[in-house]
Amino acid sequence: MTSQHADAAPIVIVGSGLTGGNAAVALREGDFRGPIVIISPEPGVPFGRPPLSKTYLRSEEELDGWYVRPAGWYAEHDVEIRTGPSAIAVDHAAHSVSLDTGEALGYQKLLLATGGQNRKLAIPGADLPGVYYLRTLADCEVIKRAAAAGKRAVVVGMSFIGSEVAASLAQLGVHVTTMFPGKYPLERVLGAEIGAMMAAIHAENGVDLVADEHVDAFEGTDRVEAVVGASGRRAECDFAVVGVGIVPNTDIAAKSSIEQSNGILTDELCRTSAPDVYAAGDVANQVHPLFGRVRVEHYNNAEKHGAAAGRSMLGSTAPYDYLHTFWSDQYDHKIEYAGHANKWDAIAFRGNVADAKVIGFYLEDGFLRAAVGLDRGGDPELDTDSEMAACARLVAARARPDRSLLADQKVDLWSLVDRG
Repeated sequence: MTSQHADAAPIVIVGSGLTGGNAAVALREGDFRGPIVIISPEPGVPFGRPPLSKTYLRSEEELDGWYVRPAGWYAEHDVEIRTGPSAIAVDHAAHSVSLDTGEALGYQKLLLATGGQNRKLAIPGADLPGVYYLRTLADCEVIKRAAAAGKRAVVVGMSFIGSEVAASLAQLGVHVTTMFPGKYPLERVLGAEIGAMMAAIHAENGVDLVADEHVDAFEGTDRVEAVVGASGRRAECDFAVVGVGIVPNTDIAAKSSIEQSNGILTDELCRTSAPDVYAAGDVANQVHPLFGRVRVEHYNNAEKHGAAAGRSMLGSTAPYDYLHTFWSDQYDHKIEYAGHANKWDAIAFRGNVADAKVIGFYLEDGFLRAAVGLDRGGDPELDTDSEMAACARLVAARARPDRSLLADQKVDLWSLVDRG
């Protein structure tokens, strides 16, 4: 297709990840016919990152199925991807964004989909060769080359990226040691009970779990040879992978007087404090009708938030009220999560905890805020008659179910939905 009004200022999308790609698709599907420019710091076309810690890392899957759209779609739909330059500042009075090439690019609407960057460890030896972080395709390729069977790896951090990388490396025959704060993997997000189940799963697969350990240093001469914890524990390795979270990429907002706090602040329509400037995805601290202000870093949100931003830029007044769901595959086990709970004051479990095949329910002031399923089957979005879909409905309805009914497997969760 050829854009109409090609001489008009474009809609500019800063960031070529899942959020930016889905925003561009939503604009074209919403019959926007003006120019669209994506500013891309990475080569290639927008794609989803989940395989980088799982199937692609293990060479079991290519990325084709994870592209937002096939590579040829962008030229066919007159979406220009500028690879290489970085956007460094916004002049919202002049409706222009400054690039590090010196160019000032005018826009009619601007989407900041800048995502995040890995939180780096500022400790001795952190710059040694063989100390890796995973965020980009290039990062994954480096780790894949290092991950030969029989090699030794230390994974620092055991939230989702760390846990998935540890599982993938173990499946590749790498001898894996993990060092992480807290007693269990994923404890901060899923609680001690689910964390203990995941610890047992990793241990069963040969992973050496070093809990309650902060990493003090990487040791080595020409490359990393060991990771040293605050306790003095020393784990020898051929390489290390650090997964201690991400930091939202807000530099462009800071240089542009766009309000931020733990990300770029947006309203329920993805609008920032600057006129005609929107933000979505990992970088956006959004207003949510159920959960208040939240910043969510998962695949499903990046996909749906980008599309919502595209619709908002075209004038939609529908608030972004996605419930938030995500999943994680580790070995042959699957975690499904629906809702959002940074904290809770009560938790209930359904299923056999000993067999680690459960649903956990997170409640605050009696309200069900979120639920997690471990090996219970049923995507809360795709399997609409599943237990997890029922959990999502309960969260969305601000339900206050009796904990004993949640825990009782003889009680159909959909009957609780029907009770309102």
